[in-house]
Amino acid sequence: EVQLVESGGGLVQPGGSLRLSCAASGFAFDDYAFGWFRQAPGKEREGISAIDTNENIQSYRDSVKGRFTISRDKAKNTVYLQMNSLKPEDTAVYYCAIPEGKWYFGGLGAREYDYWGQGTQVTVSS
Repeated sequence: EVQLVESGGGLVQPGGSLRLSCAASGFAFDDYAFGWFRQAPGKEREGISAIDTNENIQSYRDSVKGRFTISRDKAKNTVYLQMNSLKPEDTAVYYCAIPEGKWYFGGLGAREYDYWGQGTQVTVSS
């Protein structure tokens, strides 16, 4: 059974940093690309970042470029999202996800992903 478990969210002041983790199990970690998404109250889910199986391709939403970094650790079956210089508009529930197909790079489109974690809340506020 595919399981994706996010952690690392919390309350942080503007300008602060958080590192989100997505622990994966139940499938061959090395064979799947990952995406990070977020959803704020009253807004649609939006793609934040994505990484392919070999870390050769990393995509970022324009609003987070230069502030967020995605990475993956095959030894720990975990994907990370390092978030720096956080802003109040980054407040949302953050999700990780994988597509149905092996090696398929879904980019930032939520429709390209089939398995989702339960999410972790990130709140940026003073």
